[in-house]
Formats: sequence, structure tokens, C-alpha cells
Amino acid sequence: MLTRLKVSGFKNLVDVDVYFGPFTCVAGPNGVGKSNLFDAILFLSSLTSDRTLTEAALSVRDDKQQSGDVRSIFHRIGDDYDGEVRFEAEMILPKTGLDYLGQRTDASTTLVRYVLRIGWRPKDSEYQEAGPLEILEESLIPLRKKNISKHLLFPADREWRKSVMSGSHTRKFISTEEQESKRFVRLHQDGRAGRLLTRPASALPRTMLSTVQTGEYPTALLVRREMQSWRLLHLESSALRQPDSFTAPPRMEPNGSHLPAALYHLARRASGNGNGKPDVAKVTAVYASVANRLAELINDIRDVGVERDESKERFTLHIKARDGTEHPARALSDGTLRFLALAVTECDTQSGGLICMEEPENGIHPRRIPAMLRLLQDIATDTDYPSDDDNPLRQVIINTHSPLVVQQAPADSVLMAELVETVRQAKEGDRRFGQLQFSCLAKTWRTEKVTGHRVTSKATLLAYLNPSAPERSEHPARRRVMDRGDLQMSLFSVQPAG
Repeated sequence: MLTRLKVSGFKNLVDVDVYFGPFTCVAGPNGVGKSNLFDAILFLSSLTSDRTLTEAALSVRDDKQQSGDVRSIFHRIGDDYDGEVRFEAEMILPKTGLDYLGQRTDASTTLVRYVLRIGWRPKDSEYQEAGPLEILEESLIPLRKKNISKHLLFPADREWRKSVMSGSHTRKFISTEEQESKRFVRLHQDGRAGRLLTRPASALPRTMLSTVQTGEYPTALLVRREMQSWRLLHLESSALRQPDSFTAPPRMEPNGSHLPAALYHLARRASGNGNGKPDVAKVTAVYASVANRLAELINDIRDVGVERDESKERFTLHIKARDGTEHPARALSDGTLRFLALAVTECDTQSGGLICMEEPENGIHPRRIPAMLRLLQDIATDTDYPSDDDNPLRQVIINTHSPLVVQQAPADSVLMAELVETVRQAKEGDRRFGQLQFSCLAKTWRTEKVTGHRVTSKATLLAYLNPSAPERSEHPARRRVMDRGDLQMSLFSVQPAG
């Protein structure tokens, strides 16, 4: 669970410092760079895979929503690029997990900070073959349990905090040190004894964290696992509509692929009774849970199920209306499919980590947006109760420009993204650029616990609470719906149904 992210020098993120709760709604106009925050999170995640620094940078979207330019990850003013990008990510880890050989491993501490600085490699570097990017610093630092109130700022029950916090490790798990004018990255075992892995920073083609595979370095391994679970859901209707073969993966992909197989295996996994035969009642309960959630979006829902076709060896997702009519996934609307995929995600309590989602309101009727927001919040961990198998350590961050989403989102979850003109002093003269900054509503936990946090202005907030100007159109042929005299008195008092 990502609790804080500091970024500087990445695209238009300069000196950004954001605190996250279990559910966060980032709102702002088109074009300010809201998606850059997601890109930073996903870039960090990709650096824990088998990708090199260059490969991870090439996967990042540029200003034209394309990839392919390594330099595009660096902040630039005109044609001048910054020389480095810096990340600091504070996170809560699961207490235990599996290494890449399937063996259980336990974290020495569950609250850590990961620091990474990446620079543009000089052309005369002796390690030019390692790629155009180099690691300037990589550190993994335990945060003291006694300082939890300084790191976990969002409201949470004491029992929830106790359930996610453990350990009292004090030594770094990864460090960067200078020796004879050279930088070295060191990977330390959790104990005081054990193997110390040291590599020249400039020679590393990828992060040291991405090399950890076994329980020899348990906390670093669980950090890698946690960061790999950070993902962007970009649910595509074409993928969601497809049936699955019996050999399909049992997990849904970020684009929605393998939804039928995911739901089928989820129902059987939840109903396992140890003898290899599913408990029919428990299978039915899983499908009923998904159907009940979907009924919040569409009233005419009786059942959700997955047909197992033995002759074609494939799974097909379908829903059944109250009159008994079955509708396969290919006949469902885009919004229904997206909502259904999220309902399945909510039921899969083994699926933890961080979910990012852009504009979840797409395809959803305005009066059903509250149902979508409730679902997204329910996917995230409930901090009123201890974290356990039924309340996994999950987190959701969405971005939107929709006034209806902002109006319905919890006040303390909202972060406003705004471009603020900033001046940078340089030898050739002052340079002005648009800096992305985040503000929050007054009298919420961020303003109460973070000194000097930027507060959303009333003018910015009112633009979301009353987005349509009341001016009337005098041209009869162009008169808008909102210009009708019989609607004027009640137009701005109508609220979406909950």
C-alpha cells in the first residue's frame, strides 16, 4: 500500500509530495498532467520487473500518449531537460508472502521507504553499453514503528494499524555508498550476518531491487512483490467480451482479458473444501455476491454466471435478467462490463496491491456514479476493521475531470490537480513552466497533519459543484435543455440517486 510518493524531475512532476489513503480521487482539467502521477507509479513498478532502466523508460507514455523516447521521462522546459529524476515511495508491506520458488518469507518490518535517483549517463562514461540511464542512488530504508503517526496520516482504527504493522528493523536493506570516488549499491540481508551483494551503480542496467528473487533478502523481496502489484486498470470492452479457453490464466489482466476464467476460478477457489470437489452452495454465493453488486448499476439482474462448454473447452460469462433471459458478455454495454470486472475484483480477496484507474465514470449513467464510487471504495481496505483475508491490504487511486465524481467522492479523498506557473532561475535567465501541484479540501486529514499542505481554493471547488454557467441561450433553435423555464427552479438542486 503506497502511503506517500515524492517525485521530482519526472515529466511535469517537480517537487511533488503526495499522501495517499486507501481510496484517493485525483481531479483536474484535461491536459494538466493527472496521468503523469500514474505514469510515475507504473514506472516504479516496472523497474521491479525484469526490465532494464531503458526498457522501463520506453514504456512510459510521452506527451502525445505514445512511448519510444527514453528522454521523455525527464522534466523539460522547451528543449532543455533536467539531468535526473528522483522518487521516494513510502509503503506498507504485507507481513508475509511467497518468493519466486514458492517458499514463504516474512518481512522484518512492514513500513519502508524506497528511494531511487536516475540520471542521464554522460556520453564519455565507461559504462555506456549499459544504456543511456544510470542509477545515482538506490536505497530501501525501514521506518520506525514508534514513528507510525508521522507516516500513516489517514484515519485508521487502532486495530487496523496493529494488524498491518510489525517488526522493528533499523538497518538499511539497500544502500548506496561512495568508495574511492565511485558509487556502489549494496543489498543487505535482514540479519546482521549474511551475504552482502555489492555492485557498481553505474554498471547496473536495472535496479538492485529487481534482482531479488528468494527469501535470502525477505523484506526486499516483499517490497518487490508489493511494487509489482501496482497496476493500471484500463478495461477494454473488446477484451471483456471475449470468452476464455480452459487453459486461460485464472486472473484478470489489466485490460480485462480473462474475466470469465477469473470469475470461474474465483468461485471454485472460494468454495474449496479439501476433497477436490466444489461446494455448490459456496460457488453460488460467489456468483450471487457479484450479481448483487451489479444490481446496484442495473436493477434488472437476477444472476451472474460462467458457462463451462466442454465441447468447445471454453468459459463464457453471462448475466440473467429477472425475466430469465440470458445475455452473454458480448451483448453487454461497455459500462456494465467495466462495473462487472470491478465487482469480480472486489470479491477476489487474494488480489492485493494498488489499483490505478482513469475516469471510472466512462460508460456509467450519471445517476449510477455513486454506485461506481461505492464499489471502488469497497475494493480498498476498510481501515475501521483489522486487515485480514477478508479485508486485504488493497488500495485504489482514480483520476477524473467529472464534476459528478468530485461531488460524490468522500471529501477527504479528493486531491485537486492544478498547473501553477513557476519560475526557475538559470544562467541564461529565468525560465517559466507549468508545475503540476496537488491541493486538498480544507479541514481534512491532509491539512490537519501535513504542515503547509496546499488547500483547494473555493473557486476551484465551485467549478465542480456548479460546473454549468446559468446563462440562457436566446436563440430558440439553439436553446439548451437547461434553458427550459419549467426546469430552471430545480435544475441545480437535483442530485444523483444513491
